[in-house]
Amino acid sequence: MTADPAHLTWRPVAPGDAAACAALFNAIEDEDHFGEYYGEADAAEQLGDPGLDLERGTLAGFDGDAMVGYSWAMHRPLAVGLHRVMLQGGVHPAYRRRGIGARLLDAGIASAKDLHAIHHPDLQLTIDVQTTETNVGATAAYRAAGMSPIRWYSHMTHPLGEAIVSAPIPEGFVVEGYSAENAAEFHAVRNEAFLDHWGAVQMPAEQWRGTVVGWQSFRPDLSFLLRDTAADTANTADTATGTAAGILVTHFWEADTEATGIRDAHYLLIGTRRAYRKRGVAGALIAHAQRAAEAAGFDQTSLQVDSASPTGAAGLYEKAGYTVARTDVRFTLEA
Repeated sequence: MTADPAHLTWRPVAPGDAAACAALFNAIEDEDHFGEYYGEADAAEQLGDPGLDLERGTLAGFDGDAMVGYSWAMHRPLAVGLHRVMLQGGVHPAYRRRGIGARLLDAGIASAKDLHAIHHPDLQLTIDVQTTETNVGATAAYRAAGMSPIRWYSHMTHPLGEAIVSAPIPEGFVVEGYSAENAAEFHAVRNEAFLDHWGAVQMPAEQWRGTVVGWQSFRPDLSFLLRDTAADTANTADTATGTAAGILVTHFWEADTEATGIRDAHYLLIGTRRAYRKRGVAGALIAHAQRAAEAAGFDQTSLQVDSASPTGAAGLYEKAGYTVARTDVRFTLEA
């Protein structure tokens, strides 16, 4: 690498750039510590996300065959009230402080506006980006672009073993593993459980299949549903309701383990239907999933939580033995 931005070539990211993306992501991770390493297959899955328009929403700088900076804008297939476009980007550490990051951020904001005009022109547009609380350079760049901090997210970890807090399955409920038979219920619980969460919208089935249960990192054997089998008192036949009350969805990235030596079961989603909150559903799912992860040879579990979650999730996770490993900040721009 020359580390000379004048020698860079610029173009949209293409499906064949997965290996170059993974190499850049990992170089950025070594410097900035987001907690995410990538294999080529992981990057390829991200490039195939239905919310990512490679031609209209991405830009990358190349030094020869090496990608040294990138930006992309993720639009939302469904939006209500306002349309939040999420930016993602970064610059290889060897190429920083040369104006590349500012160029990419400007390109990302422009792409967000273009995608908004195509998909949700009648709604208000907000443009979001997220970084670690300790990333001073990125924070300064976002503020310079007119962005303001709006939300804080805690990335929490749990060491398993003796730290697993006992939380029995509530009476009248049973735990099920993910299967073809209950797959649709997992999706339905996700969409209902997150209705009152900040920025959340319904996740279309295509996006659910493509980015949650369709990725190679999805662990169906460590993903669980808690079902209410208690008698339905409104039903004169006194039959079981069988309602899916809550879900826990686990992902595992082999690239993280290869880089760190730690096998981490990440809880991508933990959701409880409103009618079942404050009844021990989430706590029981977490304890059950933790025991399953430990039996499967994992070293720890992790999750991310909105520090201002309306369900008080941060407190629940602390009671379950989780501690904060890092804090991310969401910046936003009303465009």
